[in-house]
Amino acid sequence: MSLFFVQHKHDAEICPAKDPAQGSMLLAHISPSNARNFGIDIRGDAVLDGQHTFMLIMEAENQAQIEDFMQPFKEAGNVDIWPASTCETVVGREGC
Repeated sequence: MSLFFVQHKHDAEICPAKDPAQGSMLLAHISPSNARNFGIDIRGDAVLDGQHTFMLIMEAENQAQIEDFMQPFKEAGNVDIWPASTCETVVGREGC
């Protein structure tokens, strides 16, 4: 499994959290059981207050799985995905 850092941004006017139906759908989508259906483990998530920016740390076999999983978020805004490493891994290989 590889580690990925994912960022989703959307405009305030179309914030999915404003709509109870959309919000419920997105919460169900990022649930651990649904993520496993995509071969993904979500290690953590956070929303930057007032920034309409959602961050996730995810593990998957490849980036294509992450791209597929993040499709509902792409409908509301931008999604950026970066390969990542834990701090322990970076120190072990002696560099970023």
